[in-house]
Amino acid sequence: MTSDRFDTVMEQALAEARAAVAHGDVPVGAVLLDASGAVVAAAHNRCRVDSDPTAHAEMLVLRAAARAAGTERLDGHTLVVTLEPCAMCAMATVWARVERIVYGAADPKAGAAWTLYNIPQDERLNHRCDLVAGVRAAESAALLEAFFRERRG
Repeated sequence: MTSDRFDTVMEQALAEARAAVAHGDVPVGAVLLDASGAVVAAAHNRCRVDSDPTAHAEMLVLRAAARAAGTERLDGHTLVVTLEPCAMCAMATVWARVERIVYGAADPKAGAAWTLYNIPQDERLNHRCDLVAGVRAAESAALLEAFFRERRG
């Protein structure tokens, strides 16, 4: 899978992130690709609208794909997300046996796929994910910055 492919898929994740703003959720979007590169799930944060602290975009695509596949194992899949996953999402991705995480903006406050922690590549765990960081990072970061700037008014 080439970085051009990641760039294209990241555009879809960014579109998902923009949709989160409509209901007041933090603009994070995720897309999950199967081993062939086909999109199997796409979502955006829904924590506020669903009153669910676990309704992060990454969790939603993992749940949808696992349900559709009839298994909790998502071997060979690639998670593309606009913001570096938090500890919850990073660990869920490991549990699901996702092959690769591709993310846009680093998260200096909660990033658990490199910035604060590196859960997906922790050698103490029984599965590790490849990481690709910084795909369309400036666009992802700008979307988040605009959202929080408006909220702080």
